[in-house]
Amino acid sequence: MAAELRGSGPRASPPADCRTIRAMIAHLRGTLLSKRPNQAIVETHGVGYDVAISVPTFSEMPAAGAEVALHIHTHVREDALSLYGFLRLAEKQLFEKLLTVSGIGPKLAITILSGMPADEMVGAIRGGDLARLTRIPGIGKKTAERMVLELRDKLPAPTGASEMGVTPASPVEEDVISALVNLGYQRAAADKALLAARGGKAPQSFDVLFREALGTLSK
Repeated sequence: MAAELRGSGPRASPPADCRTIRAMIAHLRGTLLSKRPNQAIVETHGVGYDVAISVPTFSEMPAAGAEVALHIHTHVREDALSLYGFLRLAEKQLFEKLLTVSGIGPKLAITILSGMPADEMVGAIRGGDLARLTRIPGIGKKTAERMVLELRDKLPAPTGASEMGVTPASPVEEDVISALVNLGYQRAAADKALLAARGGKAPQSFDVLFREALGTLSK
């Protein structure tokens, strides 16, 4: 996105502040050309933007060809400029909070957001629920502890509950969700399948819940 100027003769080096690229894109609206669980291509004014996205954003996106609007976080490094997009502003804000935690970069932050609904994650962090946080792929105990320590007092109480948040998932149900995600299903789809398998019944074993949830996803 930057062009190098060429010319003859000596030139003075640009001042340091000229080499600093500030965040330039905060919102993007255009035609959704394609989408995958971790990537979307959005065309606006003839330019296709490659945007990294989370699974929740992917799940809520319209089909390719439709108009889409994304809240954008622009991440700049010396050798790259990357865009991270979110349908919901609250998810972008949580993403940026995660970036303030030691050891969490944008790629890991997107993985974290893909591993648990935002409201549930805020609740787990505020409640110091390390067991639940460490079920997210890529999150070990030390990272979970840093998330709780550094964000617990910086996150507002969730304003709404997700479907799974209405009745908190038990450890067995979380294991079922984890197994489904490991098989390649999206977290949002796994949540819905578990909700259908649970169906207001008494607590069931892992095997029963897993088979019923998998059957729902296979239909």
